[in-house]
Amino acid sequence: MYVRLGKAFYFLSAVFFLIAFLYIYSASPEYVTYELSARGLPLKQVSKEILFYLVVGVFLVSNVLLILPAKLIETQYTGSLKRVFPVGDPFRDQVLTWVYTFTGVVNISTIVFVFYLHSITNQNEIKSEEINFFFYLVPILYVVWIAVLFYLLAAKIKQVKTGPTN
Repeated sequence: MYVRLGKAFYFLSAVFFLIAFLYIYSASPEYVTYELSARGLPLKQVSKEILFYLVVGVFLVSNVLLILPAKLIETQYTGSLKRVFPVGDPFRDQVLTWVYTFTGVVNISTIVFVFYLHSITNQNEIKSEEINFFFYLVPILYVVWIAVLFYLLAAKIKQVKTGPTN
């Protein structure tokens, strides 16, 4: 059940990224600012089209690289995956849930990045100070998710050392 919730979180984060990114792309001027001077004037800019392809590329590559291991585990692509992640094992479900939710967190961080670019490009709509909370939230989410991964791995190592409990 948790795997389905993880997949739903991943799917919703991907949909929200697409909606937010397309809105921001359509609302952006010809050149998008990514660095401001001390006086708040644009210092460095990039073409809107280059930004579009760059962000879409980062989104696609990160999602494929992060979801591929989960899909290999689900389909039990190799014999070693069948041994380590047998169907019905709670560890398998926990790892799959972790992978899907971690990919959702990566999508959320990409959304925050795109909103930041939008805020410094269109300073009259959203001020970058209004999204400062999310700049602190994203690293905290990464630390929590990595800590959970280490907890899952430590529990599996402990289980392997003690042997099966049947």
